[in-house]
Amino acid sequence: MNILWLTWKDHLHPEAGGAEVVAREITQRLVSDGHTVTILTCGYKGAPRFDNFNGVRVIRVGTNRYTHSFQALAYYVKYLRNKYDILIEEVNAAPYFSVLFERKARKFLLYHQMEGPVWFYETKPPLSYIGHYILEPIATWLLTLSRTPAITISESTASDLLKHGFRKTHIISEGIEIEPLPDIAGIDKFERPTLLSLGAMRAMKRTMHHIQAFEIAKDAIPELQLKVAGSSSSEYGKQVLARIKKSRYASDIEYLGKVSIDDKIRLMQKSHLIMQTAAHEGWGLTVTEAASQGTPAVVYDVHGLRDSVRHGKTGMIAQQSPLALAGNIVHILEDPKLYRDMRRAAWEWSKSITFTQSYADFKEVVGDRV
Repeated sequence: MNILWLTWKDHLHPEAGGAEVVAREITQRLVSDGHTVTILTCGYKGAPRFDNFNGVRVIRVGTNRYTHSFQALAYYVKYLRNKYDILIEEVNAAPYFSVLFERKARKFLLYHQMEGPVWFYETKPPLSYIGHYILEPIATWLLTLSRTPAITISESTASDLLKHGFRKTHIISEGIEIEPLPDIAGIDKFERPTLLSLGAMRAMKRTMHHIQAFEIAKDAIPELQLKVAGSSSSEYGKQVLARIKKSRYASDIEYLGKVSIDDKIRLMQKSHLIMQTAAHEGWGLTVTEAASQGTPAVVYDVHGLRDSVRHGKTGMIAQQSPLALAGNIVHILEDPKLYRDMRRAAWEWSKSITFTQSYADFKEVVGDRV
């Protein structure tokens, strides 16, 4: 089969995240199974226009987030339309609308999440209001006109898509690229109870809430410490660093910057809890990654995060406030049996969340010939 995959970023893009890992893992498995895969995506500084990664052909068009979709659509219509057997359009805020022009291929729309409240965290008024109330609803409605089935990775996003008019949605498993530990017995945690804040500091991730929740929890657990890992290059990141310096517990907060994969795994293994407080997610990838290393999560009750945690079993789901987050942290850490049970349950569940399963689900959706 000849497959075309449209997406804003490939996994080599400097801003690549969990969605790009999913695309990489599925497309490489497709190539291994003998299929031909082309990714049409956005360029970035220093990236070649044409590339090849482990047999996956990559075409990069444009470099600007806001004009790329138009440039890529024009390129697709001129050079790629009706030349493939399967078309996968990955929708990330600005769709390509390729499914409205394609006549030959079997078509699928891949949504990790709808932007929803993210507009208000990542863009300024009036664009935030225009995006949330006008652009995304209209764009989604236009895509539903093609009657293209949608693929997503969580019940939360599937429910969003149904509300916006999609008649058919398919859920495939999320995967994790970190291998679960063979066993969590004998894995030593940090000597002091430790919270982990992991990921790029962006407004929609609400990293500031991690600092505030830590301070509240530390009032109840004096030996508590916080480790913060992730890029702080954004303006929001700089605000978080300034807040850390002003914290009454600044000496118990360690900022590690962007860490290597080995350090990331080590932090996940040795920390007691990971916090995630994004305004909206497709799935909480770092939540299940940490679970694979025997570390439960405390998260906000939002799309994606509520899918990646089984409340009271693999972690806790809190109302969206630092106070509620801190309350859950204290509740878990002050109950040794509950914590031990959560560690093991999180680790056990993570073993079923694999890219092998994700690929099997994907093949079942797109057809027996794949």
